[in-house]
Amino acid sequence: MTPVPLAVAEPARRRLGIFTSADLAARGVGEREIRTAVRTGTWVRLRRGVFVTASDLADVERTGRRPGLDALAVTTGLDRPTAVLSGATAAWVWGLPRPRPIPTTVHLTDPDRWRRGRGWLMTHADLPEDEVTVRGAYRVTTAARTVVDLARTWPEVHAVAAVDAVLVRRLADRAELGRVLDRQANVPGIPRAVRSVALADGRAESWLETCGRLTFAALGLPPFVPQVELWVSGELLKVVDGWYADAAVAVEFDGRVKYRRPQYGRTPEEELWREKRVEDLLRSVGVRFVRVAAEDLRPRRLSDLDRLVRRHLADAGPRARDFTEVPRAEGVWRGTGTGSPDDGWLTRADDAVG
Repeated sequence: MTPVPLAVAEPARRRLGIFTSADLAARGVGEREIRTAVRTGTWVRLRRGVFVTASDLADVERTGRRPGLDALAVTTGLDRPTAVLSGATAAWVWGLPRPRPIPTTVHLTDPDRWRRGRGWLMTHADLPEDEVTVRGAYRVTTAARTVVDLARTWPEVHAVAAVDAVLVRRLADRAELGRVLDRQANVPGIPRAVRSVALADGRAESWLETCGRLTFAALGLPPFVPQVELWVSGELLKVVDGWYADAAVAVEFDGRVKYRRPQYGRTPEEELWREKRVEDLLRSVGVRFVRVAAEDLRPRRLSDLDRLVRRHLADAGPRARDFTEVPRAEGVWRGTGTGSPDDGWLTRADDAVG
């Protein structure tokens, strides 16, 4: 087995284990030793002159960080300081929701040139200093610049969900988004991005909530108030995703992650039982529920959803209320996301340290 020299291995830990032929040459490791390590499977050649140990590669793939490894391999191989990760690759770095499947092409932006290579695409565009930052081992466009770039071409629901994620996580505010939009006023597709930012609410806590809000609007349903606390006898029982005050109807967009991986150490069974007990208590004081899953937002189910919501809204809620409703000004980021719209935000990106 050919070990990685310690002086090479330690800096490599900060970039998911990547090391280069130049790193090795500086420590006296020659081409023959490199070829032997690659041939025996101890090291894996990611790109020309860029390597990772087989054990590090297995760990990266096990933890879902392969897109980050490929991005670092490209930037390390290019060794071009002016180029930064952007587009869908930057969305991965920021842990933003994005359409499936996860793109395998690494996207970069450079202020000086356009280029394309094996597994990567470099776009030529302006890069103001305040639209570039460093996140972990990645040099990347800011969250605001990233979502504006993507919103010019992405389907609307995905673009709005990405903006919602940026706002709810406080990665950028509307003023910063506005500055990026102003700078790109003459860029093709920018009207789409302007619309996506305008449609974003900033209180949606999952992709499903964003999609649900846009779908309700497309159906012509009255807008609900997002993120409303429901209190009974001085106790906060639940924060509902949407609230129709007059009808006392709560809308819950149900992803599976809440039950697959509950918070606060609860088991899935405990979470399901707790959810039932809370909902039973709220029903007993006059609150009604509409639960919406991802499949309910598909075209063939929309007419059923429309009728269900309108039927609930046709009846007024109780006049005397034994509960208190308190709208939240902001959503709360809980750090969930597993790779499916059913489960909230898609795919969390880990910093490339450790």
